[in-house]
Amino acid sequence: MLTKLLPYLRPYWWRVAWALAQVFLIAGFELLKPWPLQVVIDNVLGGKPFPIAALASTSPSGLLLLACLGIIVVHLGAGAVTLLHNYTTIGVGQRMVNDLRGALYAHLQRLSLAFHSRQRVGDLLYRITADSFAVQTMIMNGVLPILSAAVLLGGMLFVLLPLDPMLTVLSLTVVPLLFALIFGFNRKIVDVATEVRTTESRVYSVVQWAMSSIKLVQAFTKEDEEHQRFMGASGESLRATLRLYSWQTLYSGAVNLVIAGGTALVVYAGARAVMSGRLSVGQLIVFISYLTQLYAPINQITQSWGLIAGARVGARRVFDVLDTEADLKDGNRSFPAKGARGAVAWRNVSFRYRPETPVLNGIELRVPAGAKIAVIGPTGAGKSTLLGLLPRFFDPSAGIVEIDGVDLREYKLKSLRSQISMVLQPPLIFPLSVRDNIAYGRPGAPDAEIERAARLARIHDFVASLPDGYDTVIGESGVTFSEGEKQRITIARALLRDAPILILDEPTSALDVATEALVMAGIERLVAARTTFIIAHRLSTVRRCDRIVVLRDGAIAEEGTLPELLGRDGIFSEYYRTQFAPEVGQEVEMRVEA
Repeated sequence: MLTKLLPYLRPYWWRVAWALAQVFLIAGFELLKPWPLQVVIDNVLGGKPFPIAALASTSPSGLLLLACLGIIVVHLGAGAVTLLHNYTTIGVGQRMVNDLRGALYAHLQRLSLAFHSRQRVGDLLYRITADSFAVQTMIMNGVLPILSAAVLLGGMLFVLLPLDPMLTVLSLTVVPLLFALIFGFNRKIVDVATEVRTTESRVYSVVQWAMSSIKLVQAFTKEDEEHQRFMGASGESLRATLRLYSWQTLYSGAVNLVIAGGTALVVYAGARAVMSGRLSVGQLIVFISYLTQLYAPINQITQSWGLIAGARVGARRVFDVLDTEADLKDGNRSFPAKGARGAVAWRNVSFRYRPETPVLNGIELRVPAGAKIAVIGPTGAGKSTLLGLLPRFFDPSAGIVEIDGVDLREYKLKSLRSQISMVLQPPLIFPLSVRDNIAYGRPGAPDAEIERAARLARIHDFVASLPDGYDTVIGESGVTFSEGEKQRITIARALLRDAPILILDEPTSALDVATEALVMAGIERLVAARTTFIIAHRLSTVRRCDRIVVLRDGAIAEEGTLPELLGRDGIFSEYYRTQFAPEVGQEVEMRVEA
């Protein structure tokens, strides 16, 4: 796991080097802390001569003052360097988290819709916002503290061994037991930490779904049920979190108990050494002070190891996504500056979201540049999937899709998608201004062109009536707008894109007949000489198209012009009688009234 984190640490190597230098400074100050106390006990109170010649003639009062000043200076220096060290390491950690989040978010944007269809949005959200912090925990609260503790431990042993080798070796007898605790608890902590992150991501998923479907929840008065669903998921997360804290607390208590046993053993042996005259009281106090500091880095290593074990789970969840290879390999070919001609072909195309679920099967369809094609069929026939292959939201499981005679997989994704404008279902609106929503596909488009697209989509008059006109900010998911208004904004967005290929997925489904006629008239002015695909459920839309493609069960059942299909008395004729007959009657009735 650490090898995967190194690329995110490399840009900040000089900050890490500075942090390591600070580790040695901190260790130096920590090693100096007990010595003023020995001076007070042995040289001031015990009358023992000071070993440094320059201070040997200093009076006991002077030595006491110097020792007290030394205590202040050493602790002040240690505190200042520790503060600087924390600032440095937190800065590195936060920058790494930011970089990792950016990489994860960008990678998710590159993964296909087939991948996203298998994921829970809340789980992906948790990986970006929470699991990414595991990097900071592993590096800043795990690896660097362990390194710092190792440096300090080495310094302590360097000082303690000459002071009393026997007591030093005795104090280290607890180390094997501490590492046994690490390996004993590590697996359980990892398992429980995995459960915590899984259940917490489930809470995110429940909240995300409920908030995005709040209208449905309130419409069916399901507030209580959704609250129960949330509390159930939250309760599972709470129980898992409490189990994790229990195991971590038990681990910490076991470590502290072992360290206390080691301290008691050294105090006993040290007191016997003083009683036998082998050690002075000052030396014993200094040794015990160092012993506390000796066990502190050992304790730090064991505690940090536990943190790494828990954080590794979050990091693994992040890299599980980052290691997912993009199933849409980018090509190396670009469209010419003048754009695509717009000839499109599906050659024996089949597609499956899952191996056991065929969606398209053996599609053979050739569309000349500039043609207007209506795609109709029952729900689930594969209409949106068929057209979703054009911008490569996913690639076919078999066969080839071409534009201008070239396999789409040879084109760069950015170049390919710049040739296509789309109106999707449901209409997607962002919490931005109306202007930014319309210009989403062409940022920086002139106001005159934005207004022209809005007029063609028959939304300009409505926008002009808003308090801030085109600068009016739309609420989250466009909740303040009707479905028809949102739909016309997405139509304006597609028209402004002005691409040679236009895909309209039920573009007028939320519009009344009169508004639909006006909107389609506006669209027709722009689609001239453009290859246009319309998923249609209205006869008025179908009549405007050059050809009609009828899908059923993922295959092309019929294809032809409106008169040709009606003359065959086949699937389309049946569809015409059942789906379009009411609309035909409505048109006749409108003519009679006129």
